[in-house]
Amino acid sequence: MTDRSYEETEDVPIRRPMGTPLHNIWETRLSRRGFLKSSASTLTVAATGLALPVSLSACSQQLPSFDFAEIEHGVDETHHVAADHQADILIRWGDPVTSDAPPFDPENQTAAAQAKQFGYNNDFIGFIPLPLGSELKNNALLCVNHEFTNDDLMHAAFDGAENPLTAYTRDIAEISMAAHGGSIIEVARDADGTWQTVPDSPFNRRITASTTDMKLSGPAAGHARLQTSRDPSGRSVIGTMNNCAGGITPWGTYLMAEENIHGYFMGALDDHPEKANYTRMGIPGQFYPWGLYDERFNINKEPNEANRFGWIVEVDPFDPTSTPVKRTALGRFKHEGCETAACPLGRVVVYSGDDQQFEYLYRFVSDNVVSPDNREANLNLLDSGILSVARFNEDGTGVWEPLIFGQGPLTPENGFESQADVLIETRRAADLLGATPLDRPEDVQPNVKSGKVYVSLTNNSKRQEDQTDAVNPRGPNLWGQIVEISPEAENHAAVNFTWDMLAVCGDPADDAVNAIWNPETTENGWFACPDNLAVDPAGRLWVATDQGKNWAKASGTADGVWAIDTEGDLRGRGKMFFRVPVGAEMCGPCFSDDGQTLFVAVQHPATDGTEAFPGFERKSTFGDPATRWPDFEAAMPPRPSVVAIRRKSGGPVG
Repeated sequence: MTDRSYEETEDVPIRRPMGTPLHNIWETRLSRRGFLKSSASTLTVAATGLALPVSLSACSQQLPSFDFAEIEHGVDETHHVAADHQADILIRWGDPVTSDAPPFDPENQTAAAQAKQFGYNNDFIGFIPLPLGSELKNNALLCVNHEFTNDDLMHAAFDGAENPLTAYTRDIAEISMAAHGGSIIEVARDADGTWQTVPDSPFNRRITASTTDMKLSGPAAGHARLQTSRDPSGRSVIGTMNNCAGGITPWGTYLMAEENIHGYFMGALDDHPEKANYTRMGIPGQFYPWGLYDERFNINKEPNEANRFGWIVEVDPFDPTSTPVKRTALGRFKHEGCETAACPLGRVVVYSGDDQQFEYLYRFVSDNVVSPDNREANLNLLDSGILSVARFNEDGTGVWEPLIFGQGPLTPENGFESQADVLIETRRAADLLGATPLDRPEDVQPNVKSGKVYVSLTNNSKRQEDQTDAVNPRGPNLWGQIVEISPEAENHAAVNFTWDMLAVCGDPADDAVNAIWNPETTENGWFACPDNLAVDPAGRLWVATDQGKNWAKASGTADGVWAIDTEGDLRGRGKMFFRVPVGAEMCGPCFSDDGQTLFVAVQHPATDGTEAFPGFERKSTFGDPATRWPDFEAAMPPRPSVVAIRRKSGGPVG
């Protein structure tokens, strides 16, 4: 995204989707996402003998067109949505998550309260319908990441402080840690289609950077480079942080991607045993002074702690007492997201971008197959498989290079003694394999309807003209591009693929930008800096943008959500659908299974580039923000929030 920086009592019944209700969920999710797709009309899963009917007709059907009147580019203090649509605030920073959470009091925050309240800077949103055919048919779980905190907008203590570090306290650090992580909330839809949170749901849970115990599993778990004084086993870690985009698995677990973890560590690399590794990851980034209050975040006091972050975390949202697991088989880097796709015979694929300039695109393919009738059998499916990195060729072809210890350059001669080393230093391993450096690969979204995969390359101001290539055609690149990948034979596990550009972003009216859009794109339909992606149930692609503090230079409009056509005569046409308030970033677009609600996450309102906001033209503070969205009350600071968008007249969004 950005390049900065539960208590459960034993006598409360947990409504877990086991037995027959679980199978209902399986049938719905497998059908909706085309999970066990093959080249035949019926697929037999080798491990279970289960035959599932799979329709392939959607692949050849023309996608329905977008039917909304687009909004205009612009920037102001509030949000805007296309006509005939309604945008409702669902949950805000500080709202209760657990049933015993206290009311939000911005002047008297505590870490204990924040650990029960909705966290800060909501990012990824995952939608998991609760069992169909039951009394919960209009209920669902939302799984929401909380990426980072803007402490200066959260606390009055920073107002007027010449040096923010002098205003930072242990209490603020602990509140910040509690505001990171994730929230799992049950939501319910009423008769008119409005979604509301279910405050007493036994599923509701907060996951934080400081209070949630987690396991390390997979090939790197227990390795000496993951062992610390608090955890000599190298298999147990406290918390997760900088959780950017994510994913929901077909067996209904929640994947949290750890992205810019370098910013949470402080210290010096002189004579450090992990100097080369940490330098490659940008550690110590020193965005937050947490290391002053918790030695885990000081690399000189806990030399290996930073190796325990940068993974993908799997959470079982149906069991709030379960321990989240960091799956090391999926590699360690700055994961933007972790969306799943299907392979023939039931193996699962996880795509993930490494969100930094000149970094790479990755793909994990599980060794074992999904068991549709045995959810428990899938809970460790991501511990074994092959992680690969992408190489894009100039002729529009590409190949996935496997990161396997002992193969090619991944040998002791190059400093790798085991597969654990390859995974801990995934970036360096990918360097040696000749992967293609990309313009900030962020979200990666498979499209079940078409079999394609879409990749957001957000921007790269550091790329020079003599560093360009076919997939990164501009330098410097302030605007980004969207790449479309076609796996060979529609098999996401295939070694080979072809690729093409869907859009080269930026203003098409400015010849110096060299943007490429469908000619039907209007003056409001183009955008810059594509980030999160979503595919609706009809197979249509939606794009959220993140221009950061440079929005005035990149496009002159606030971030938002655009619809973009992917096929036919209108391929590459953008239409502006939603716009965020000034200083905010657009994150987490996610559709309900029926397509009648689009959930979006508005992150850090009043923060980015407010110096360029006409009439305000200064940096926001807690007491003087550029907007007080969404409450617009003098006593309330701006609050990151999840918004539920639906069509006023009913039917699918857009």
